[in-house]
Amino acid sequence: MNVVDIAHALGSARTLWELVARRAELTPDRPVLLQDDRSLTFGELRTRAERVAAGLYGMGVRPGTVVAWQLPTRVETALLSFALARLGAVQSPVIPFYRDREVGFALRESKAEFFAVPGVWRGFDHLEMARRLGAKGVFRAYDSAELPDGEPSLLPPPPADGTSVRWIYWTSGTTSDPKGVLHTDRSLIAGGSCLAHALRLTESDVGSMAFPYAHIAGPDYTVMLLLYGFPAVMFEQFALPDALEGYRKHGVTVAGGSTAFYSMFLAEQRKQPGVPVIPTLRLLAGGGAPKPPEVYHSVVREMGVQLTHGYGMTEVPMITMGAPDDTVDNLATTEGRPPEGMEIRVVDGEVRLRGEAVCQGYLDPAQTAEAFDADGFLRTGDLGFLTGSGHLVLTGRLKDVIIRKGENISAKEIEDLLHTHPEVGDVAVIGLPDPERGELVCAVVERAEGDGAGVGGGLTLAALTSYLRAEGLSTHKLPERLELVDALPRNDTLRKVLKYKLRERYTEPAPASAPDSASASVPSSESETSK
Repeated sequence: MNVVDIAHALGSARTLWELVARRAELTPDRPVLLQDDRSLTFGELRTRAERVAAGLYGMGVRPGTVVAWQLPTRVETALLSFALARLGAVQSPVIPFYRDREVGFALRESKAEFFAVPGVWRGFDHLEMARRLGAKGVFRAYDSAELPDGEPSLLPPPPADGTSVRWIYWTSGTTSDPKGVLHTDRSLIAGGSCLAHALRLTESDVGSMAFPYAHIAGPDYTVMLLLYGFPAVMFEQFALPDALEGYRKHGVTVAGGSTAFYSMFLAEQRKQPGVPVIPTLRLLAGGGAPKPPEVYHSVVREMGVQLTHGYGMTEVPMITMGAPDDTVDNLATTEGRPPEGMEIRVVDGEVRLRGEAVCQGYLDPAQTAEAFDADGFLRTGDLGFLTGSGHLVLTGRLKDVIIRKGENISAKEIEDLLHTHPEVGDVAVIGLPDPERGELVCAVVERAEGDGAGVGGGLTLAALTSYLRAEGLSTHKLPERLELVDALPRNDTLRKVLKYKLRERYTEPAPASAPDSASASVPSSESETSK
């Protein structure tokens, strides 16, 4: 069989551990994870994860035991996670940047019986926080020497059922209250299969994980490695230009993460136009946030690589994905097509989903009941439509529709147009309460890097509305307020813009004499409003 046939055959695995075991039998000596000067093969992944599983078993971890872990993107994190998968424990990954409020919430809601932490990481003492929160079964798992170890012959048989809930993921924080999302091994395998098959990758590729492994993208990406038998470079800390050495050293051919990552790579490329920032790179791929068409065209034109973007969420790790051999128009303006088995239904403009990759619901039964319709389709809260070719186009969020004088306005439409302005680095368009209009349109603009004007130059409300008029935007959609900021507030996973923080800040502007508490998240800004 060729690599594609093998990948499709492996995708039928019932559990993640079965997938690991089958890949280890096929290519035991091929690398799967690379980090700094370390390399872990598929065979070593199976062998070492079983030893860690035996150590966890000796600590009292059993099938169904809830184990939370808050660990950075490291080889040891993957080993611990697959060891828990070998045991059939229930895992609750927690993003390592979260602090007392979010971590305490996750521990309480999941009823975690064990909690793995890195100790002091990036200047923060996670062990002390765990003690402060009264966490149970706390242990360090940062270095290989700290991972539990035991005799695999003492282990019970691996789990055979792939449809039991064994994962609790937490929504990524673009709203103020996280939700515990319930996944199975099969839902994660289905999501990773969508990504793997769409990207047309081969055994000779080298991928990269520049995002937190505790994010839903962690297993999504790892499933792809197991299906196609190629390695990925893990980055414990991602910052450019420092991380470029790792990409170049290991010959990364596929990179990405989300739109913010594309923009960071573009910024590096623009420092030396015409000189490939990563010589071996041939593809940027990602999802998790809207992709303006101009970003696609800039990547292809300036970096000389292909860009494929997809659509996923914590509840459904991969819904659609662009394919490298798709048309330019589809790659620039759509989120790609769904894989076989993913049903997409658009009801009153809202995208709804049903399929094996869809989560089982939430920890809170009331949230589950609200999230699914009578036919079992998940309500995504995203607005969009399907083209005649089956590609999905997203037009915004239900909560992101601005209603001005009774007219619905898509924030995404305005954002996409503003992204083409040369002085706009990034932008978020929000609706703000207004006594006369119901809501007014506010554009919060992050200046482009290297903007010589320093204070925005041509970024005035009059100049931007004139630009949008020239681009054909209807008059009733034009922004009526402009805020210039040094940096938009983002989460720490895929760098999504936190619009709720912008709404909080600009709904009730802070006194000019002293910034309020929200201003720490949204750096200094200049405001302009039309009357």
